[in-house]
Amino acid sequence: MSPAIIEILVLAGIAIFLVLRLKNVLGTREGFEKPPLQDAAPSKNARDFRVIDGGEDTDITDNVDKKSPSAEALARMKKVDADFMVNDFLTGARSAYEMILMAFENGDLKDVESFLDEDVKDAFQQVIDMRAKKKLKVEAEFYGIRELSLKNADFDDKTNVAELSVAFTGELSSVVKNKDGEIVEGDAKQVKRQRDTWTFSRDLSSSDPNWLLVATSS
Repeated sequence: MSPAIIEILVLAGIAIFLVLRLKNVLGTREGFEKPPLQDAAPSKNARDFRVIDGGEDTDITDNVDKKSPSAEALARMKKVDADFMVNDFLTGARSAYEMILMAFENGDLKDVESFLDEDVKDAFQQVIDMRAKKKLKVEAEFYGIRELSLKNADFDDKTNVAELSVAFTGELSSVVKNKDGEIVEGDAKQVKRQRDTWTFSRDLSSSDPNWLLVATSS
């Protein structure tokens, strides 16, 4: 066998080896396999999830009418405080309502003082002191908030002070006992609904993240 033929056979063997090697590494295309993605015009039925500048802010419109003064006030709040979110505020207000209400009912405001405006704190404390003077004790149990909604929003552009009024419908039971432990008011087995409107305030330009309870009404 001539050297030329031997060289051809060697090269052919190397080529076959390389083909088999590549096949093992890369695999083969068999059956139904999705073709490579290609740039294409979007379908007319495809939803467009892009955020459009100047579009509707559902964080606002989910809570107040989009054409209301409250909606305008909330939009201005967001321009001053980029981290402000209405839904986050309402989540915090829900927790604050239960915490403050039960502190008042139990006659101890120590743990919630940082959330109370001075006038509100004084008003609550006067009622607590009056109960203590009469040797009355309230025993209450909170079952939850049945309804919660943003009732009004105001914003002072000059002071950057925001005020948000929230309507709550809470469910609780309570009794008032005298110094002998006798029930003089209420029924521990009766769950009642309590409706309140609380107004919270905060300077949005302040580093203090706390909203203060500045007014209450039933």
